[in-house]
Amino acid sequence: MKIEEMESVIEAMLFVSGTDVPLTDIANALNMDKSTTRAVIRALSDKYVTQKRGIRIIELDNSFQMCSAPECFEYVSALCKIPRQQFMTQALLETLSIIAYKQPVTKAQIEEIRGVNADHAVNRLVERNLVCEVGRLDAPGKPLLFGTTKEFLRYFGLRSPKDLPVLGELDSIKPERSDVQNNEQ
Repeated sequence: MKIEEMESVIEAMLFVSGTDVPLTDIANALNMDKSTTRAVIRALSDKYVTQKRGIRIIELDNSFQMCSAPECFEYVSALCKIPRQQFMTQALLETLSIIAYKQPVTKAQIEEIRGVNADHAVNRLVERNLVCEVGRLDAPGKPLLFGTTKEFLRYFGLRSPKDLPVLGELDSIKPERSDVQNNEQ
């Protein structure tokens, strides 16, 4: 199969899936090895960017998904009448960052770090599908463990949790998002 044919097939698979597709599934469908498949997908993804196309291919924890380009969001949301994203309060951002960096983590561990009850913040993050239950700690009471989801990766434009900035580097990063509010605990 020629590269153009592989790109066409991959494009069709990602388009019809509507969600992320594991690299293994794509490679198996094409009867190719994973490293070649990943290279073809990344080359196709690069073409979309360099040609300033309206779609992108994003990688999420060894899966790939087709989505609209960020610069097209305003137009796509107007067409589809997508409600504006809800604000992420300071409390939610703090809780989410603790979960992201310490995962898997219990509510008690989050509360120990933040110094306040984490029930509301964790529940809101679960509702938004940014975090989920990933198991139970082998300790008395078997408390729930929480970790981030693929939606978390999509929301922050990460391929995997390993792509989070190193904590020391965070001081030099300025917020780019305008939907962050700092007035709720």
